[in-house]
Amino acid sequence: MLYWFDLMGVGVFAVSGALAAMRAGLDLFGLLVLAAITAIGGGTLRDLLLNRHPLFWMKDGRYLAVIVLAALATLLSGPLSPSALQALKIADALGLALFALCGAEIAEDCELPPVPVLLMGTLTATGGGVVRDLLSGQVPLLLRQDIYATAALAGIALYQLLMRAGLARNTAFVLGMVSVATLRLLSLHYGWQLPVPQLPS
Repeated sequence: MLYWFDLMGVGVFAVSGALAAMRAGLDLFGLLVLAAITAIGGGTLRDLLLNRHPLFWMKDGRYLAVIVLAALATLLSGPLSPSALQALKIADALGLALFALCGAEIAEDCELPPVPVLLMGTLTATGGGVVRDLLSGQVPLLLRQDIYATAALAGIALYQLLMRAGLARNTAFVLGMVSVATLRLLSLHYGWQLPVPQLPS
């Protein structure tokens, strides 16, 4: 089940990358590149840092197929309606949650201590988006006020705490995912943002 959810998350992130490419005026090749980087960039960076080979998307061609289909569907669909954009935001929050917790579990399986597990999970969930924003000429979402990477960090930390408290791994995983998605969606709904430090005038 997680595998199919993972593919769905890849598709959602690919749509996000394709939309960013269209806003930046990139050509078809640029659109496909940005979609792929957004969808699998974080997981690729994680696997490279953890020395996991071959990379996950090299072992399974479905990942690239989903990316291409999602990117082309985005291109052909034209401007998204407000309801479609809202659905995309919800799917993005769920993808963020899934990627964060899956990345943390993979890092745990590599026997890393808690802090690197926290960082690897967050990298998995947000790394592709950072590269997407840089290539499309934007300040990365990770560095803006939005509660995005913060939500991933909080959910992974909760997962780790629940595991230390003796909760079953699967239960802790689900609760960690729910917390990431909930925090992200609440921040979007209520406009929650992190404080921005101001230099004295």
